[in-house]
Amino acid sequence: MTDDARELVSAAQTLLRPPTGTMGSLTPVARARAAAMLLRLALEQRLDTFWRGVAPGMTRIEKHRILCLEAYTDRGTARRWYLTWSALSAACHHRTHELPPSLTEIHGRLLEVNILLDAVPGGGSAATATAVIPPPQSPPGRTTAPSTPHAVPSGEVRRAGRPVPMPGPTPGRRVVPPVVGGP
Repeated sequence: MTDDARELVSAAQTLLRPPTGTMGSLTPVARARAAAMLLRLALEQRLDTFWRGVAPGMTRIEKHRILCLEAYTDRGTARRWYLTWSALSAACHHRTHELPPSLTEIHGRLLEVNILLDAVPGGGSAATATAVIPPPQSPPGRTTAPSTPHAVPSGEVRRAGRPVPMPGPTPGRRVVPPVVGGP
């Protein structure tokens, strides 16, 4: 089976460095934005393939599947994936108060996407991805589970020995109900 993510990267590279005499109607900004969209789509497709092999339900959860990647890869790869995806997402959108992305900026992102696609398994079909996906990694220095369970305050969950706050309002801020009627 072909690797769709690699084909998208190849198409983005063609947009960034077109052969001479082609693509005369597209401006450099339009080519940069189109390449950014293709690169972001390549990252998302690889992530879908990866999660289909680990937990098929994760393909329906948009940005959170990037955040959960840290449990299956090293922390640096997960952070680079998130930062690259965020930068490409920002480059896809037109904002009047920001400069458009340049071709060299997107070309740098293309190189990063190639590295990230190699770092996360899932280049073939979902059946082959399940065979190469490693189990979640434990933090460095921890080989076994803690011997004594710690009390977890309400509103927190423990992950790898660290408390992780549950979603909710920012500490110190009070949630104000919406006003329905006027004075």
